[in-house]
Amino acid sequence: MPGFATEEKFRIVTFTKSFQDLSHEALSDAIAGTGLDGIEVAVRPKGHIEPDRVEEELPKLVTALRARNLVLEVMTSGINQISREQRTESILRAAAGLGIPRYRLAYYKYDLGRPVRAQLDEIRPRLADLAALNKELGIQGVYQNHAGRDYVGAPVWDMHDLVRDLDPAAMAIAFDIGHATVEGASSWEIDFQLCRPNLGIVYVKDYLVNGRTKQGVPLGQGGVDPKFFAMLAGLSPRLPISLHVEYIPDEAPGPERTRKHLEAIRRDLGTLRGLLAS
Repeated sequence: MPGFATEEKFRIVTFTKSFQDLSHEALSDAIAGTGLDGIEVAVRPKGHIEPDRVEEELPKLVTALRARNLVLEVMTSGINQISREQRTESILRAAAGLGIPRYRLAYYKYDLGRPVRAQLDEIRPRLADLAALNKELGIQGVYQNHAGRDYVGAPVWDMHDLVRDLDPAAMAIAFDIGHATVEGASSWEIDFQLCRPNLGIVYVKDYLVNGRTKQGVPLGQGGVDPKFFAMLAGLSPRLPISLHVEYIPDEAPGPERTRKHLEAIRRDLGTLRGLLAS
């Protein structure tokens, strides 16, 4: 499967949504100082790179990262079907040509006034078409489970049902233990075992749930069970990990915001490595 971590150590990257005000070089310098192996970057409307700038800007970003021995592990996209509006083929062709191993799909949402199964049956052929294109281009699509009342993938079983018959080298699951814990505090292990044959990458974050609200917290201070990391460490081959830091209060872009997020990344990265080694 493309981009799997086959070496002994885990390949760990972070989502750079909070660094979208930085240049490619400044972003690469900042990440190089954290001890991470690379990044997950948003290439979507209002992302780090706008879809109509992919051919020009994505090679520049990849070059800046490689100059610092970093990888672009995941391209977070606005793509969830083959369409001219989403610039599906041109974006994926550009990413595959640069050796980017995978992209994260945009979410599907349920219409809660309609039968669920019928909506899944509508999504299924879109994913099959994307998987066929991915296979042709040599890139892997991944769909992330996200907590929420109308997200396809929130219950996890529905996401697995959609991809289980597809080649995981072309279309796989981005298993998010934080969101899986929010939706299934005591059943996340069933979800993880269900998804194992179709995993492409793992997303790590932590939350505290208070009544009907969830609050992002530093890794190790929320509801995520440390047992998950022992299970993850036992997988072969080892999966890449994307560390998401989503608990820093939002503030205007600038040096102080950058400093706070880098500090949080270093802290959570240390916690993550400790959990994987224990």
